[in-house]
Amino acid sequence: MSIAESRGTSAANAPSSAASFDVRPNPSAKTDAERAELVRELAFGKVFTDHMARMQWREGEGWSDRRVEAYGPLQLDPAAAVLHYAQEIFEGLKAYKHADGSVWLFRPEANAERFNRSAVRLALPELPVEDFIGSIEALIATDAAWVPGVEESSLYLRPFMFASEAFLGVRPAHVIDYLLIASPVGPYFAGGIKPVSIWVAQGFHRAGPGGTGAAKCGGNYAASLLPQQQAYANGCQQVLFLDAKDDRFLEELGGMNVFVVRRDGTVETPRLTGTILEGITRDAVMTILEDDNRKVIEKDITLDEVRSGIESGDIVEVFACGTAAVVTPVGRLASPDFDVTINGGEAGDITMGIRQKLTDIQYGRAEDAYGWMRQVL
Repeated sequence: MSIAESRGTSAANAPSSAASFDVRPNPSAKTDAERAELVRELAFGKVFTDHMARMQWREGEGWSDRRVEAYGPLQLDPAAAVLHYAQEIFEGLKAYKHADGSVWLFRPEANAERFNRSAVRLALPELPVEDFIGSIEALIATDAAWVPGVEESSLYLRPFMFASEAFLGVRPAHVIDYLLIASPVGPYFAGGIKPVSIWVAQGFHRAGPGGTGAAKCGGNYAASLLPQQQAYANGCQQVLFLDAKDDRFLEELGGMNVFVVRRDGTVETPRLTGTILEGITRDAVMTILEDDNRKVIEKDITLDEVRSGIESGDIVEVFACGTAAVVTPVGRLASPDFDVTINGGEAGDITMGIRQKLTDIQYGRAEDAYGWMRQVL
């Protein structure tokens, strides 16, 4: 089931196996004072909670050993298959604290379903939705004190699985570990919500037809790091990848989907071709825009038409979206051949409006008419 097909599924009704997780308290858990100091200046992905959840899968036995235990280093054999053949996947989602102190997840069942689509592509075992959500609920219940409540903050959740079997043969591993770790975070971009500059990748592509572009696996991100360095060297915060076949069509940023807004209010985004990650935030953005009676088109978008559209004023806004950064305005698009400013380098009204509507739902400031939120505390 795709994310779009699951729009009618209520997050609140997704099953959970949280009660089956054995909680083993960390004897060295941080004190309230120590935790307060660690989260005083929230960065992204640098501080982690006291515990982690985990399970293991074995060929012929399935998933077992559901537990929450102290966060800490892993013992991994040097021959572990993941270190040699990169058989691993991950997800990313957030827990949000509402004004009344309750804690909520945003569309966790969609993350669970995408996790399983990634697993199939990487020849990994599927994880039951109830275990995916159960691990999250069990960990949040254990580390509830780590969920931050300041503006633009959340508890970032990173579920992942990898081939832990010690074996150098080239085949799907027979032993797989699943873990979930959590990190209290502030805004993804340290400077807060302001337009970012985007560098168009030169000579590099994120994924090709028939590859793993639609899966959330580490190899896709590893391939983006050298172009990302080029972006930094050219004064940009993110890199935009074009398609590998024709080197003409927009695909996605290193970790976010991309949208363009026309002067008439039409919003366009690259269509899903199997080389682009099907973003959960992307789908939510499209849903909200359509409910606002805006025309949303999924299509092949060339770099040339974006450049000319910005220069002519036909394209008035560009924005990117993803779990970590939510919705981020793009103020500049650059390459060795051009350097154009979008909307005078300022965030556009449509971009910031959709960001406000989405975050209002996530933080409980607006009614969740879509059934996207799931209360966990």
